[in-house]
Amino acid sequence: MALFNYFPNYVWNLSVAIALESGAQIGEIMDMCQPLLERAEGGEDAGTADFMQSWIKEADKLAGLAKEDEEAGHLFSAADKQKRAALYYLVGERMQGHGHPGRAETYRKGVDAFMSSIENAKENCERVEFPYQGKTLSGYFTRAEGVTGPAPCVLYLNGLDSNKEMLYWSQLPHELARRGISCLCLDQPGTGESLRLNGFPADPISENWGTPAYEYLASRDDVDAERIGITGISLGGYYAPRVCANEPRFASGACWGANHNWAEVQHKRLKREGENPVPHYWNHVQWVFGADDMESFFKKADLMCLDGEMEKIRVPFLVTHGIGDRQISVDYAHTAYDQLINSPKRALKLFTEREGGVEHVGADNMSFGRHYIADWFADTLGGHAKP
Repeated sequence: MALFNYFPNYVWNLSVAIALESGAQIGEIMDMCQPLLERAEGGEDAGTADFMQSWIKEADKLAGLAKEDEEAGHLFSAADKQKRAALYYLVGERMQGHGHPGRAETYRKGVDAFMSSIENAKENCERVEFPYQGKTLSGYFTRAEGVTGPAPCVLYLNGLDSNKEMLYWSQLPHELARRGISCLCLDQPGTGESLRLNGFPADPISENWGTPAYEYLASRDDVDAERIGITGISLGGYYAPRVCANEPRFASGACWGANHNWAEVQHKRLKREGENPVPHYWNHVQWVFGADDMESFFKKADLMCLDGEMEKIRVPFLVTHGIGDRQISVDYAHTAYDQLINSPKRALKLFTEREGGVEHVGADNMSFGRHYIADWFADTLGGHAKP
């Protein structure tokens, strides 16, 4: 496969690939990873504490260098280093088991560095919040470029173990903005800030939070409420279609990875069929879903199949998948597409060796996925495909 295979296990390599696709520097990657090779021999779970410490060390160095840039008034230079510091903090944090010492502090350092980078670079990225169950859900809003008045917008959802910062770094918001479409990267329940700071576990009935997200976007005077789309990456490939099926005000949808039957995937993972996305996997999913044990986790996970949901979608919908996905079978993409019987415009795009992006959600090369999905929304929401 095309994934950068530095370590002897898929899970660690996936984290490196996420970093590379999010803007890491290869020399810094090597500096962080070379001391970890021996620890990686112990498998995907052993040595994750060492992984985080190595990545924190590099991030701390970059944060220190950025501070020197700020003191000299070189804010763009500071922003570039702060971005990579944030990336390395958050990738290191992602690899840890729930409750691991230093995890919460590392997460906060990552988010703080992200915000400093955005502010110093004057990027088209605004932190937003809206009410949800007595607290708030948060995200990053990127405004459409070259548009006067209300613009179309896409709600962009996390997977199982990503966060809104990683959604932003996937560059899909940037590609949408170039095409005259705004984007909200959301930390929905069970992900990022919603899980770590507000205590919202994942909710398989994703319209419960998808509808409030739609209503927040529709309330903005810079968003055209009739042209709001939705997409999701990885496990967002379950959440986004379900929201689209049960919240008919969304005008178009897409999934970056067809996570059609995540319930079945979990039972296969019990048998070690397919690759896991993170170390300490069963500990991780119980934390994400607010489950006390495996039985209570599976009560929620067993709800997560889109049979009977895809048929409800009555707007244009795109299914994408990499043919070499080692986590989620490409067969689910065909099933999802086949069930879109009421969509007025359905499409299936499989990424092959010819272009790249064959691994899970394009971990080997995300450029093809983000461009294809951005073009889909330009075609279906009325954005522009040309500069």
